[in-house]
Amino acid sequence: MTLPAITEAIAAALPDHTAFIHKGERQSYAELNDRSRRLANFLLDHNICLRAERQALKNWELGQDHVGIFMLNTPQFVEAMLGCFKARATPFTINYRYVREELLYLLNDAQPSALIYQGQFADIIQELLPDIPDIRLLIQVDDGSGAALLPGALEYEAAIAAGTPSKPKVSWSADDIYMTYTGGTTGMPKGVLWRQEDCIIANLGGRDRKGAPLPDIKAYVARARKSGGNVVLPAPPMMHGAGCHASFGALIAGNAIAIQSKPERMDPIDLLQTVQDTRANMLLIIGDAFGKPLLAAAQTGVFDISSLRFLYNTGAILSPEVKAGMLALNPQMQVVDALGSSETGPQAIAMTSADTADKGTATRFLITKDSAVVSEDRSHILPKTDMSVGWLARTGAVPLGYLGDQARTEATFPVIEGVRYVIGGDRVHRTEKGSIRLLGRESFTINSGGEKIFAEEVEQAIKQHADVADVTVVGRPSPRWGQEVTALVELRPGADADQTALLQEAARHIARYKLPKAFLFVDQVQRGASGKTDIQWARALAEDAT
Repeated sequence: MTLPAITEAIAAALPDHTAFIHKGERQSYAELNDRSRRLANFLLDHNICLRAERQALKNWELGQDHVGIFMLNTPQFVEAMLGCFKARATPFTINYRYVREELLYLLNDAQPSALIYQGQFADIIQELLPDIPDIRLLIQVDDGSGAALLPGALEYEAAIAAGTPSKPKVSWSADDIYMTYTGGTTGMPKGVLWRQEDCIIANLGGRDRKGAPLPDIKAYVARARKSGGNVVLPAPPMMHGAGCHASFGALIAGNAIAIQSKPERMDPIDLLQTVQDTRANMLLIIGDAFGKPLLAAAQTGVFDISSLRFLYNTGAILSPEVKAGMLALNPQMQVVDALGSSETGPQAIAMTSADTADKGTATRFLITKDSAVVSEDRSHILPKTDMSVGWLARTGAVPLGYLGDQARTEATFPVIEGVRYVIGGDRVHRTEKGSIRLLGRESFTINSGGEKIFAEEVEQAIKQHADVADVTVVGRPSPRWGQEVTALVELRPGADADQTALLQEAARHIARYKLPKAFLFVDQVQRGASGKTDIQWARALAEDAT
C-alpha cells in the first residue's frame, strides 16, 4: 500500500480525471502519472534511489536518498514528490520562510542528495551549497522569475523530457518512508519518519466511513470512481504537513487539487476567487490567521462559496465567531476541526454545522478509536471516566521515529501497558459528556506561581471580546511568579486599547489565576506561513517590554 501504487491504479482506471486545477489550466491523472514516472526514471538514472531496505534499519534511520523540495504551492510540488516516491527516494519539504541559519540546520540534518527548487530560490540555494556538500543533483523549476540556471543545475522540464515514460523498475514497499519535518515548536525541526502505509492510514484518509483501513488497491479505485472528482483547495503552504497531507489525500481519493494563483502569502480574495472558479468542495485552513480574513472577504458577498461542503481546520484553534460567520454564509457547509500533529496525524475531530454553531461554546473534540489520554507521568492510560489532565496519545498507524535521533524517538514513542504510543505534546482533559477539551501544546505551557497555564486556552478567552482581531499569549520571566502570562493583542481597526474590558471578558471563561498579568498592543500579531504563532517573535517582544 504505497502512494505510487495507489495513484498509478487510479490513473489507469480514471485517466481523464482532473488531478490539478491551477490558473485556469487542468492536468489529468494520466498526465500526472506520465510526468511523475519520467521524473522517477530520471532520478534513478542519476542514482537517486533506495540504499537499504527497512528491515536492516533502526526506527530513527533512513535507507533512502533524501530529496529536498523547495517550492511554493504548484502542481510541480506534488508531481516532484510523487516522482521521488516512485524512485524509492524520500522527498522532504523545505520552509521557504526560513533564514540562512535555519536552512543550514535543516539541510545538514536531512542530508539531501538532490534538491528540486523554483528559480526564485536559486540565489538562496547558491549561497548555501558550499555548506551542504552531499548534494549530487540540482533541478530548477522555471517559475517565470527569469532566474538563470545555477551552475551544474538541470531544468525541470528538461529532466521530465529526459526520463522514460515506462513504469520505474523498482519494487515499491509499504516500508518506504514519507518524511515530514516538524516546524520546530518543541526545539529545532526534526524529520518524522512514517512508513508510507501508516501515513496513508493516519494522515491521508486511507480509511472507510467506519474508520477501518481500506483493505487493498481495488478499494481505493472503487472510492475514486464514486467520488465524482471532488475539488480540494489546501490554502496553507504545501511545505507544511497540513497542506501536503491534504494534497496527497485528494490524489488517493481520485479528487482534484485546486491551487491558488497567489501562493506567496495568505490572500483571502485569491482563495475565494479560486473556490468560486474551481467549484471547490473542501477548503483547508489553519486557525484564525486564515479564518478571520477569509470571513471578512466572504462577508462582502462578492464570491460564490456555495460549492463548499467542508471547511477543514487544523494546526490552530478556529474561533466560534469565524465558524458561525462562515456557516451563516453557507448553511450547507460543515466546519471540521482536527486535532493532531506531525507525529500523530489527526487524533480528534469536532464537527460544527449551521444548527450547532454557537459563538460562546468552546470546541469539544471526539477522539479517534486509536487515540487515548495518557496520565501526566506517562505511566498509564486514563480510563474514560477520569477527567484529569493528561496527554493526548495515539497507537496503531504511527511514525517509526525521528531521523537520526534515538533519544527523542524513544521519549516520544513510549511503550505504555505493553502498547507503543506516540505522544505529540497536546494536553487535554475529558468532559462529563465524554468528549475532550484541548488545553494546549506543552511547548506553550506557562508555569506561573506553580500553576500550569495553557497559552491557547487564554488566547481563546481573550478572543471572545469583539474588539480583538488576533492575540497570542506567552510567558515571560517574573521575579514574583517565575513566569507571568503576557498577551500580545491586535485590535480591530478603530478599537480602543481597553485592558479592563479585555480582562473582564476573559474572566468569564477562565480562572482568575490564568488571566494575563500584562497586555501588549501590537499592530499585527506575527505568524508563519502556516498560520501558527511566531513564538520566538512573541517571546522576544514580551521580554523586552516593560
